[in-house]
Amino acid sequence: MNKKERFEKVLDWFAENVPVAETELIYTNPYELLVAVILSAQCTDKRVNVITPPFFERFSAPEILAEAAVDEVFEYIRTCSYPNNKAKHLVGMANTLMRDFGGVVPSDVNELQKLPGVGRKTANVIASVVFDKPALAVDTHVFRVAARIGLSTNAKNPLQTEIQLMKFIPENLVPKAHHWLILHGRYICKARKPECERCGLTMYCKYYQNKFGIKDSAIGKN
Repeated sequence: MNKKERFEKVLDWFAENVPVAETELIYTNPYELLVAVILSAQCTDKRVNVITPPFFERFSAPEILAEAAVDEVFEYIRTCSYPNNKAKHLVGMANTLMRDFGGVVPSDVNELQKLPGVGRKTANVIASVVFDKPALAVDTHVFRVAARIGLSTNAKNPLQTEIQLMKFIPENLVPKAHHWLILHGRYICKARKPECERCGLTMYCKYYQNKFGIKDSAIGKN
């Protein structure tokens, strides 16, 4: 099968078998999701969801966080990865949000990246999840799963993967496809030991074909 056909098969499988796919981060507004995503860098969503309730009780809005001392913020997030840097980023983000955006989280990916601690991946998450824009965040799960299945080819970095995926995923499916790939990587196509025996995508997966010596001619030609 060619790449277009592989995308169609994979997306159809997800649509049928994983109709509901959404972030596992708990939030109630754009500001809270922005904080949670910043905290989630190299940290599990489960851990972030433990940290954020007391954090949001203390820093319930960006104007409150903007006035906070970095040392105080650190105490609330110390159990996540890289708490020193993240504490600085969170206070800086809140200050920039208040100064340049009137305390309102912007929907534009480029505007979002002007906030401290917000790179392209985080900006794409906010644009996609909050504003339902066709933005696709490529984290380690998406990067790995796309390469294994064969949705991306020889991508050297997340941006290259993003460009390749966006070429074949219909705009209306981009926000959900982001979560399909993340959740698949988190629970099935794991980094160290992918659980191929539980995966419904083996028929279309290049990694599986190579692992078990299955010729692609059995399911079509590349």
